[in-house]
Amino acid sequence: MTETPPHHAFTLSPIGFIESDYPDKFGIPRQPGLAPAARASLILVPPFDDPLAVRGLEDFSHLWLTFLFHLSPEQGGAEGWPPLVRPPRLGGNAKVGVFASRSTHRPNRLGLSLVELVEVDTRRGVRLILGGADLVSGTPVIDIKPYLPWAEARPDARAGFAPKAPALLSVAFSTSAEATLAERPDGDSLGELVTQVLAQDPRPAYHRGAETRIYGVRLRDVDVRFQAIATDEGTRIEVVEIVAA
Repeated sequence: MTETPPHHAFTLSPIGFIESDYPDKFGIPRQPGLAPAARASLILVPPFDDPLAVRGLEDFSHLWLTFLFHLSPEQGGAEGWPPLVRPPRLGGNAKVGVFASRSTHRPNRLGLSLVELVEVDTRRGVRLILGGADLVSGTPVIDIKPYLPWAEARPDARAGFAPKAPALLSVAFSTSAEATLAERPDGDSLGELVTQVLAQDPRPAYHRGAETRIYGVRLRDVDVRFQAIATDEGTRIEVVEIVAA
């Protein structure tokens, strides 16, 4: 009979931190690449900010980032983490094992994200410009690895309870919200980001059906206030107003 190996504790040092369009975790797409208008940077910290450490990285279009869900509560040891979680894709009611999900509430709070590498900036240290990131500002990044499509893309793989991308809702802007965007130099890109984020309906699953409630999601330096409206064609999202955060 094989003996169970002893438990070991490991110390991980972040190699850098994320700056992104998401100052708060509410509203962040639940998977990377779903909001391609989202801007983000990974700023490496000493001693990992040596340009030699990223030599050749610009030849890759996408990266795997291993990071820490630092805003999720610490699980308090082996008995503190939940073995069952409620994935939003299942309506927030059905439970699956934590290891059969991508829940942020994990024993070691580690996450994995596939992001686009837009630019490698080594003029002062190392800053990686990213596209389609699903990471809140301040996220500690533990490691970077280049993505290899010939080895890691498996279109015929089974995807359990999430077999395809979620359906998108239509998004409309009030006259006030459109005026706010028109006054901003980044109005076009911010409008794209708002549309891409809200089309995925960031409301908690147990709030679906609460069509009179106003929600707020932080994007860049603004608070986007929106509500869901039931129509004959289904639910649509209306941006009520966009105000300074």
